[in-house]
Amino acid sequence: MLLTSPSSVLQLPPLKSLKISSDFVNGSSPIHLLKKPFSSLSTSKPSPPSFLPTIRAMKTMQGRVVCATSDKTVAVEVVRLAPHPKYKRRVRKKKKYQAHDPENQFKVGDVVQLEKSKPISKTKTFLAIPAVKKERKAPDVVQQELGIPMESEQVE
Repeated sequence: MLLTSPSSVLQLPPLKSLKISSDFVNGSSPIHLLKKPFSSLSTSKPSPPSFLPTIRAMKTMQGRVVCATSDKTVAVEVVRLAPHPKYKRRVRKKKKYQAHDPENQFKVGDVVQLEKSKPISKTKTFLAIPAVKKERKAPDVVQQELGIPMESEQVE
């Protein structure tokens, strides 16, 4: 049996009132000084700092024209290497894109650059641009002379 007496009750000191000092209590801050919260749905996007370059991730691809029979449209096959999900070996992945070719200048087999643009039709969102051909340097062959003449230089 539990007996409670007034002398056994724990006595707490009186609570001190808390004072909150903030500009926002009771509307003491003018409204024009408050910033609007940023939302991803807002129409104005914050501009990146001017010293940073613009990021152009996956806006251009390079591929080979596989079909040029349609008017102002070419089908471009883009080949990329991706790791196999199970075996982790790099395998070729192919995908065909429809690209806009306003002058009908590309033929089958041409290498083109695909640049992202606003949708032109249901399936066309890329512009076909001639790809810049990279010149390959021939490796410098260092001839090491061993003192042995080659077969073509031997005199019989």
